[in-house]
Amino acid sequence: MKYKLGDICSYAKEKVEVLSLTDTTYISTENMLPNRGGVDVASSLPSVVQTQAYRKNDVLVSNIRPYFKKIWFAEYDGGCSNDVLVLRAKEDMDAKFLYYVLADDAFFEYSTATSKGTKMPRGDKTAIMQYEVPAFDLSTQQKIAGILSDIDAKIALNKKINKNLAA
Repeated sequence: MKYKLGDICSYAKEKVEVLSLTDTTYISTENMLPNRGGVDVASSLPSVVQTQAYRKNDVLVSNIRPYFKKIWFAEYDGGCSNDVLVLRAKEDMDAKFLYYVLADDAFFEYSTATSKGTKMPRGDKTAIMQYEVPAFDLSTQQKIAGILSDIDAKIALNKKINKNLAA
């Protein structure tokens, strides 16, 4: 059995005052790193009064050039540009499982295939919510997310070790 993405999450719609953000809590497509690399510090904040808000445990996906695979699991609250999609898991869904479903190459291929535009393709927000995801109960979602989180932690540790060895 499968769900549509729209069955398990929704787009967050809150706003946040830009004055309350820092170069760490503001996320744009520019400071999202490709190939699931997370985020970096923003070079500047937008010149508007308010911007889109995100909360800890939301999944942020760059909506410009989806083939760059820019995605981040929010570790804190903040704000982001309108070119970043903020997806929030519904109550009976595990947020980390949602992240792993969206971090899969199949999602980025789907988003790229349904995107609009040629020079700067943007994901189609309506089509994205039609993306099919596996239907698992909450307990199974948590187990899957736990295993994948452990693997991610080991990869991060190996990268740190490699960086230290290179230095």
